[in-house]
Amino acid sequence: MTIDPAASIELVTHADFELFVEYLNDHLADNGVDDTYFQPLQRGTPRLSEERVSAFRNGLDLAIGTAGWRRLWVMRSTGGQIVGHIDLRSHPERFTEHRCLLGMGVHRQYRRQRIGVALLSFAETWAIEKAGLEWIDLQVLAENRGAIELYCRMGFGKTGEIPEMFKIDGCSFSYVFMAKSLVVREPGSGGAPAPNE
Repeated sequence: MTIDPAASIELVTHADFELFVEYLNDHLADNGVDDTYFQPLQRGTPRLSEERVSAFRNGLDLAIGTAGWRRLWVMRSTGGQIVGHIDLRSHPERFTEHRCLLGMGVHRQYRRQRIGVALLSFAETWAIEKAGLEWIDLQVLAENRGAIELYCRMGFGKTGEIPEMFKIDGCSFSYVFMAKSLVVREPGSGGAPAPNE
């Protein structure tokens, strides 16, 4: 199946939150299939934990800059099926209000159609124009090379790696940390960075 990567990207609200959870549970069913992991979860984990569902749901109502805030968007096919998602959320640490964490995924039938590029571009524009954020950070399993290549193409750089961070289903997985600055820094200016145009 193919989809126009310029298809509409919609903010998830409480009204359609349960449909998103259903989509995400289906997405997680692929984790560990053919020994390909994209989440630090055991193979066959049937659904999101109630704790994670609550964190998603509760964060939708919180103001940007407050602890626990989250914004979540989905891309839909012309028939209304969710084909991918992206979310931005606060860091758990204090004094990180100028940064956010990113999570995303694409439905198995719609991968390699530039949906990830469209979602990342959308989230970056929102972070700059609507939230005034300066950095987007993310964590990804080192074995998820396709995702890392996409993030690198979109301007993210590796900031660190913890070797063998997880032991899942008898295998060790390293954790890669990546970040992208959303501000333009004038070389040698010494002043405050100017936001990207």
